[in-house]
Amino acid sequence: MPERRSARFGGHPLHPALVGLPIGLLTFSLAADVVRWLGGGTIWRELALYTLGAGIAGALIAAVPGFIDYLAITDVKVRDIALAHMATMLAVVGIFAFSFWLRWIGTMGALPAGVSALGLTLLGIGAWLGGEMVFVHGQGMSDPERTGDSRDETGSRRRRVA
Repeated sequence: MPERRSARFGGHPLHPALVGLPIGLLTFSLAADVVRWLGGGTIWRELALYTLGAGIAGALIAAVPGFIDYLAITDVKVRDIALAHMATMLAVVGIFAFSFWLRWIGTMGALPAGVSALGLTLLGIGAWLGGEMVFVHGQGMSDPERTGDSRDETGSRRRRVA
């Protein structure tokens, strides 16, 4: 059976590099709603809509290498966590898409922002699951023997020259 490969560029995993922007945009969208409620001008409503749309697009782009990484997971426990992470994040995109649609059709009041707050809460849970895979189970981490990277007893990085 051929070796399963994760989505990488220059030896670095793509998915973790791509998720920061949509997380920031989706978070800022809700922050723009709060500013609008606190007396900010109508520009904040538009800003919330546009950052929400860009965050959804960015999340869908980040999902592609994330799915490729999912297909490369061989450890059953990690694969279960990855499936929960993927399902949670797909639900997050759906929730934010619903919030975007509510805004697009002109729904006023707190409902669109409330839906976004729910999405942001679920986003935190999904991000925690992603961190669980990487920081607890080492998913996506390079093998020090293969890369020549190792650490001394203080945790400082050492490179093998030969």
